[in-house]
Amino acid sequence: MSFTRTLRAVSGAVVAGALLFGAAPNALADQTRDDQWPLKAFDAASIWKESTGKGVTVAVIDDPVYGDHPDLKGNVLPGKSFIDGGRADRESGKNHGTGMASLIAGHGHGAGKADGVMGLAPDAKILPVGRPEVGAGVDNSGLGEWIRYAVDQHASVINLSIAPAFLTDSDREALAYAAKKDVLVVAGSGNDGEDKVTPLAASPGVVAVGAADKTGKIWAKSNSGSQMMLTAPGVEITSASASGSDPYHLADGTSDSTAYVSAAAALLRSKFPDLTAGQIVNRLVKTAALPKSEEGIHLPDAHYGFGIIRPYSALTKDIPAGSKNGPLKMPKADSSAGVGGTSAGSGGQQASGEKGEGLGTGAIVGIAAGVLVVVAVIVIVVVRQKKNGRNGPPNGGPGGFGGPGFAPQQPGPYQQPGPYQQSGPYAQPGPYQQQPSAPGSYPPAPPTQPPGR
Repeated sequence: MSFTRTLRAVSGAVVAGALLFGAAPNALADQTRDDQWPLKAFDAASIWKESTGKGVTVAVIDDPVYGDHPDLKGNVLPGKSFIDGGRADRESGKNHGTGMASLIAGHGHGAGKADGVMGLAPDAKILPVGRPEVGAGVDNSGLGEWIRYAVDQHASVINLSIAPAFLTDSDREALAYAAKKDVLVVAGSGNDGEDKVTPLAASPGVVAVGAADKTGKIWAKSNSGSQMMLTAPGVEITSASASGSDPYHLADGTSDSTAYVSAAAALLRSKFPDLTAGQIVNRLVKTAALPKSEEGIHLPDAHYGFGIIRPYSALTKDIPAGSKNGPLKMPKADSSAGVGGTSAGSGGQQASGEKGEGLGTGAIVGIAAGVLVVVAVIVIVVVRQKKNGRNGPPNGGPGGFGGPGFAPQQPGPYQQPGPYQQSGPYAQPGPYQQQPSAPGSYPPAPPTQPPGR
């Protein structure tokens, strides 16, 4: 898959097509907002009482963005186009980047901002990083440079709704650079219906995202794989367009679900500025959920990862911060030569190649101290086991990743009562099964027949 084929699969149904019949702009805009089912499913009104993404910059590495769109104006920074070296906020033809930006930080327009597309993090800023369309075989040229640019421009979240066919050493070094700088990188799993995610989504330090429809069923073309981490809405998604004649369009794809996860990350980074990127992902993972028909499956699942994001729960649940990296598998330090001012062959590599005649005094003291710590830990564990009988290990048992209480394969946030225990997708009032007392209830219960994949 090359960069010429982005993760979004356009359905061809253009929301703005009503203009052909002379529909009033206000009516069109109202319908556009009504068509944004993820906002209703997530109960965005409750989410925005907790966070709107203010103070957070999300880099969108994609087609350049139309920054003058009425639903985006004021939220798009100039950025940089790696096509011509100029600004990246003046796109007027290609829609993909503008669509992703609008799902993340669209603010609507009109009285009370009630019309048009609203992003999940409407007060976040978009840093557009325009990347060129290039041919097969060289479609990664520049990816590492684009990522580094986004990091150096102080983006704290990078949205990658693109699917490079392969990664170069420079690309991997840039991902390690982003991890070192505590930047959260989100990428789509791919739109081929394959049992493997894209090379980018599979990379250490990257959050791989799949797509689901409004019932919680996995989209048939959403790629799956062992690296899958989260799922989000990606079917029948309305977003903004760069074209003036068709200001909105409808599409399916893991591009859209990736944008929603990036937006959720922006909400969390705004409310919890002291949490690391890994700890932000930790909150998303621990509050993710599955449709009723999928409850009890081994997590992470190749299709759902740890489940469908629930931004309201991620913002409001009492969740310990956990370890610095959370569920993320970090890039190896030795794969990031030249990152952060360290040149190839310096630092750890150079030290490992030094010749010596034996261990120094400091090393011996360090080893001795380590042995004492290990002995102490063993003694404590033995004492606790004797005292507590058959209590399981801390952090929820095997499979946890350092955060206290994490138990990804046990009942809990994935098997909650409420909308996940209903008998059908429309059991609660309204098409999205919202419960006034339980905001943030997406995903709704699935149809009575188990959904296929």
